[in-house]
Amino acid sequence: MTLADTIFKENIKKIIEQGVFSENARPRYKDGNVANSKYITGSFAEYDLSKGEFPITTLRPIAIKSAIKEVLWIYQDQSNSLELLNDKYNVHYWNDWEVSNTGTIGQRYGAVVKKHNIIHKILQQLEANPWNRRNIISLWDYEAFEETDGLLPCAFQTMFDVRRVDGDIYLDATLTQRSNDMLVAHHINAMQYVALQMMIAKHFGWKVGKFFYFINNLHIYDNQFEQAEELLRREPSDCQPQLVLNVPDGTNFFDIKAEDFELLDYNPVKPQLKFDLAI
Repeated sequence: MTLADTIFKENIKKIIEQGVFSENARPRYKDGNVANSKYITGSFAEYDLSKGEFPITTLRPIAIKSAIKEVLWIYQDQSNSLELLNDKYNVHYWNDWEVSNTGTIGQRYGAVVKKHNIIHKILQQLEANPWNRRNIISLWDYEAFEETDGLLPCAFQTMFDVRRVDGDIYLDATLTQRSNDMLVAHHINAMQYVALQMMIAKHFGWKVGKFFYFINNLHIYDNQFEQAEELLRREPSDCQPQLVLNVPDGTNFFDIKAEDFELLDYNPVKPQLKFDLAI
C-alpha cells in the first residue's frame, strides 16, 4: 500500500471515529440544505517526492490533469476569469462559485497573485538567494475579501525551501489549507501544488524534495459516509504512481503546459464514486 493510501484510510477512520460535527455551516447542497460535516483539526502529512512518494490515492480515480490546469490558471495566467478557465482549459467545476454574474470567482486566487505580483517575486527571490527563508505565497488578502464576494481560498499558503544534498539542490514545499473536503478534494489539492513545486524546481534546474501538507479542518460531508465506507473497503491497486514533468531543466516557469505532465503507473480502483458537492 502506498503512503498516500495509508494516510487516506487513516484519515477517513479518524474522522469517522474521532471527528465532531460542524454546526451552522456556510456551505449548502444544491437542494438548499445546510452541508454540515464531520471533521478533525490539525492534519499533517509528509511525502518525500525524491523517493517516489506522491500524495495521490489509488482507491478512486483522481482528475489530475484538471487539477494541474487550475494551477496554471492561477499562477501562470494569474486570472479569476471563468471564461478563460472554461475555454482555454476546458475546466468547469469552478462555475458553481461564480460571483453575481461577473464571470469571475471574485478577487480570489489568480487575481490576488496578479495584484501582488506574487509568482514573479518568488522566482526573483529564489534566483537571488535560494537559501532565503522568505519564499511564501499567501492568497489570504483581507482587502480583496472586502472588495468582492467569493469563496475564500482553501489552499491559501505555500512556502518553499531548498536543501543541498550530495551536490544537488532539492526544492521542498509546504502547503497550508484552512479547510479540505477529504474524499473529493484532498489529493487534487495536494497534487496540484506538487505540480507547482515541480514547475518552480524545473525553472531553476533543481530536483523536487519533500512535500509537507497541513490542513486545519479536514472533513467528510454528512452526505458522504456511504462513499467513505466504500473507500475503506477497497483494496488499493498494486502500483506506485509518480508524476513527472517532461521538460528540460531550466525551462521557464511560464512555458510549462499541462501536457508536459505525465502520471506514471497509475491504475486506480474503479468504478468512480459520485459526490453531491457542497457549494
